[in-house]
Amino acid sequence: MRYAAVVIGVSSGGVEALKLLLPALPASFPLPVAIVHHRDPHSDGFLAAFLNTMSGIAVSEAEDKEPFCAGHAYLAPPGYHLLIESDRSLSLSVDQRVNHCCPSIDVLFESAADVFAESLIGIVLTGANADGAQGLKAIKARGGLAVVQDPQTASATTMPRAALEATAVDHVLDLGRIAPLLTRMCTLEEAYGAAG
Repeated sequence: MRYAAVVIGVSSGGVEALKLLLPALPASFPLPVAIVHHRDPHSDGFLAAFLNTMSGIAVSEAEDKEPFCAGHAYLAPPGYHLLIESDRSLSLSVDQRVNHCCPSIDVLFESAADVFAESLIGIVLTGANADGAQGLKAIKARGGLAVVQDPQTASATTMPRAALEATAVDHVLDLGRIAPLLTRMCTLEEAYGAAG
């Protein structure tokens, strides 16, 4: 399979976006997914538990040194940067804020780009700041696939617009078309691999 992982960045309007995107992925979705959603640093684990009840793939808050496993979505805990390590495990950091954010989308995207290079899919969704734009640029620079929610359909347009200004992207899509794209691409890759 060409693609090995998905990273998603989302901010303002993110709960509604994730409620649509994650349940639209099939239970058989073959890639691991890491998500940074800007939340209040004092938030509890309700969001991951809530998304887990409605999604076919497992959804949980990421834990330090946890394996980054296929068919599972990992949410950055509030107040911690989420990174992918070279051994494809997750790590949490309390380093200083990036783009005024902790967790930062750029931190996740850049660490994942270093590990997965051309086999990474990066997705920027609705949000009210520019976090994620430089991270998506890093993903593209390493040969990965860049997907951005169509700003016209986003609750907050700043983040997708910043991503579009930062780098050339492969797909600009309505939110409802992103999960079908991911599923189709993985299915096509698997079918091609089986045929080859």
